[in-house]
Amino acid sequence: MWCWKSGRDEGGRGTTSISFILETRTFKVKTTFTNQIAQTAPSNWLDFQVLLAAAVCNRTGKALVSRQFVEMTRSRIEGLLAAFPKLMGSGKQHTFVETESVRYVYQPLEKLYVLLITTKASNILEDLETLRLFAKVIPEYCKSMDESEISEQAFSLIFAFDEIVALGYRENVNLAQIRTFTEMDSHEEKVFQAVRQTQEKEALDHMRRKAKEIQQRNREMAKSGRMAGIGGGGGGFGSSSFRSEVPVIDSNTMEPPKPSYQKPSAKTSGPSRALKLGSKKKDVDAFVGQIQLEGEKVADSGRGGSAAVSKVATPAANQESVHVIVEEKMVLTAGRDGGLQNMEVHGIMKLSVAEERVARIKVITVNNDNKGIQIQTHPNVDKKLFMATSQIGLKNPEKPFPLHQEVGVLKWRLQTQDEAMIPLSINCWPSESSSGCEVNIEYELEQADMQLEDVCISIPIPSGAGSPVVGDCDGDYHYDTHKKQLLWSLPFIDASNKSGSLEFTLNGGHPDDFFPVNVNFTSKKPYCDIQITEVRQLDDDQPEKFSSDVVFFVEKYEIV
Repeated sequence: MWCWKSGRDEGGRGTTSISFILETRTFKVKTTFTNQIAQTAPSNWLDFQVLLAAAVCNRTGKALVSRQFVEMTRSRIEGLLAAFPKLMGSGKQHTFVETESVRYVYQPLEKLYVLLITTKASNILEDLETLRLFAKVIPEYCKSMDESEISEQAFSLIFAFDEIVALGYRENVNLAQIRTFTEMDSHEEKVFQAVRQTQEKEALDHMRRKAKEIQQRNREMAKSGRMAGIGGGGGGFGSSSFRSEVPVIDSNTMEPPKPSYQKPSAKTSGPSRALKLGSKKKDVDAFVGQIQLEGEKVADSGRGGSAAVSKVATPAANQESVHVIVEEKMVLTAGRDGGLQNMEVHGIMKLSVAEERVARIKVITVNNDNKGIQIQTHPNVDKKLFMATSQIGLKNPEKPFPLHQEVGVLKWRLQTQDEAMIPLSINCWPSESSSGCEVNIEYELEQADMQLEDVCISIPIPSGAGSPVVGDCDGDYHYDTHKKQLLWSLPFIDASNKSGSLEFTLNGGHPDDFFPVNVNFTSKKPYCDIQITEVRQLDDDQPEKFSSDVVFFVEKYEIV
């Protein structure tokens, strides 16, 4: 993509001709200045203008986006950009290079360069500040720093460049103002969007009411059709005429019986369509399906009640008639400089009985916890029996456990600020450098007996700093460009790999931008060591087979 500026027109007025070339398509926009500006414009732009051009090019000098702010031919700018890589010496860390006529001010951006071409008389400090602003603008519009993404967002970048520089001089704008100017926020558009949302909501409510009316009418017509079929068995009440007036609606694939008297085709077109709607229900299904696509739930008895069925967890293949579920969740907040601000663990034990013969049972548990948890039993559970023998049984032995229900029988809670209780410690060390920020982050398993699975550590990445460049990494990593997060994933953490680290660098940012760090994991071993050893019948004290599921997960785990 290229942009050129022309000189003056035949009437003596200053004109600007901007040409965008992208995939053989050319778009031209011409802006005519006033005569006053034309009279004050210098005759030789190259002698007075500070910034001649801004470009994004690859390592070979090929321009992906180039914006010229003075009158310059295409061959001239192509020659300047092609000469740029040859002027850079190997091993040098300078951010500018000069020739006899111009100065190149550049900044590496992964495999690309952000490049400014200025006159040698320009202020190098101002040029560097302008260059940094250009480098911050590009990641705002490009998800990745590759040639295809730059080319795809070329028009957006050109518009943003025009907000930074006008007539060769930098405008007094920041990144937020550039975003606002290019988005062209409009009050009228907001009003239009609000009115449109209101109209869509009203249309959705109307669709919902119509769907309910159609379903109610179908149920009434089906009921009337079944009554007509029963009454027409005697053959003396005119069953055929009754069916011609009220069509029989069958939710299956059966077609309604045809009436003995056929009306003329011109008058039966309406009833035939209604009969088809009631029998095959295609239009109703499509109508209800459209509402469901909008996120609405519509109960449909004609489909076998599938829409009204609640979500039920699929039982495990090896689940016994007595199934015990242990769930624990953790909420933890720690400081970035060390120290545990708060940690809470909430646990519950649920019992599910599938057969009546095992409804009168007792569950024998072993509490190996030494962390000082607080335990509570269900009001229907014999608390004295549990405190004396760690057995869970009903307070009234004549009343069995309910069938096919997950009944909570025991729950516990732990709250502490003791750092020794932390299951996984996270140390994040961001530091500023000349080119941006360097971040070192490490984890360490503090509880050696724990086994953590699907561990994910999320580090926020500041907006406008581009993609992080990862060095050493234990495990896998992924940069989420939409959420601006670096996700560090480890499938398993135990005593064999109790520590690990990740290092990455970033072109920008501040040490405070990398917090809070969020952690997520699961475990098949509970944090509070409460185990189910066996299940016995209450009547004859015989052991009973049982199955169990244990899950320990994170609800909130962050380092602030």
